[in-house]
Amino acid sequence: MAEDKEVTIYDIAKHLNLSAATVSRGLKGSTLINKNTRKKIQEAAKELGYRSNTFASNLRSKQSLTLGVLTPRLNSHFVSAALAGMEDVASKEGYRLIISQSLEEVEKEKLNAQNMFNNRVDGLLVSLAANTENLDHFEPFFNRRIPVVFFDRVANHPDSISVVIDNYTAAYNVTKHLIEQGCTRIMHLGGNLLRNVYSDRLRGFKDALKEHNLSLPAKFHQVSNLSSEAGAQAAEWILSLPPDKRPDAVFSANDTAAVFCMLRLKAAGIKIPDEIAFAGFNNDPISLVIEPNLTTVDYSGYNIGKTAAKNLINHLKGVIDIFMTDTISLRAELIIRASSKKK
Repeated sequence: MAEDKEVTIYDIAKHLNLSAATVSRGLKGSTLINKNTRKKIQEAAKELGYRSNTFASNLRSKQSLTLGVLTPRLNSHFVSAALAGMEDVASKEGYRLIISQSLEEVEKEKLNAQNMFNNRVDGLLVSLAANTENLDHFEPFFNRRIPVVFFDRVANHPDSISVVIDNYTAAYNVTKHLIEQGCTRIMHLGGNLLRNVYSDRLRGFKDALKEHNLSLPAKFHQVSNLSSEAGAQAAEWILSLPPDKRPDAVFSANDTAAVFCMLRLKAAGIKIPDEIAFAGFNNDPISLVIEPNLTTVDYSGYNIGKTAAKNLINHLKGVIDIFMTDTISLRAELIIRASSKKK
């Protein structure tokens, strides 16, 4: 065949002296075609360099068998685990994933959403960027009844569902644990309050303090991107305080900021947990590398991704109607380690 000519089923049919309909069925593995004939067809297709035209097939079926995934960033243990869960489900069900990251910027998230729409994805799995304020850029999906499932960082919309954990209760339990260890001046390293995960964790933190008649001193709640740099900067601020004005515990809304805050304080001679106890959130591998090991909240990114993808695909297959559900909440567990054990 000419190098620039795409091989078709008609070429295979001519090569084998069969009808195009027989070749088409043979390529699809139809049992209506004799086993030996199917084998000849598949061998000829390989020999001639035939490629299945999935685009044309998808146009006929009006399905792309593709799911779009929008994430804040890919260099995250949680996101990697969530994507693994999605991929496991999708591949078993015959779907593929198109994955993009917003790098925490809403403008990039808008562009990625538009690209997904133009690529005719069958559904969308979304964890929102830090500064996303509304869902207007998802309206094309909602208007066309293309299902959208939010996971972890979510927002309410009547035409979508969310897969989350109970961040409020998890943060309440962390704070209560620190109080039970004798801590009375607890600092919170939080994230952008536009996102449910950080606003809910702050509410749980504050309510635990309030129920135990404890106050939140000025600047004991610090908002950042919770990066390693933000953790180290929080430590520098703590060290700038007189010893009797420093917090006796730090609860960080993720493990990264907690660990790098600990490292800086340890380098300055602060004893953990004796002088300052620590707790994080996410149970990232880094929580077991730091010494003492970090108290944290464990929740499975894999299970969140798997649950989100499974519900989306089941909706597309007509097994369930996700528009009848608002929220799916999965389990989270407090893991107490040496970094917070004062008693």
